[in-house]
Amino acid sequence: MTIENGIKVLAGSMVLLSVVLTQFVHPAFMWLTVFVGANLLQSAFTGICPALFFLKKCGCQSASSDSDK
Repeated sequence: MTIENGIKVLAGSMVLLSVVLTQFVHPAFMWLTVFVGANLLQSAFTGICPALFFLKKCGCQSASSDSDK
């Protein structure tokens, strides 16, 4: 899996998890969705994504490095 796809999978999973937790556990879990959205916005403008560090540790490769092979 590429890092680009990993970011999408991670963000989408967190949003869906937040919706389920908000519905069945406590309404305050909606703040998790706010956090994910804010993180996506800031990473678009700054280029800094905290999830990128963890995805690289898991062995995900950048799409550009896959095409170099």
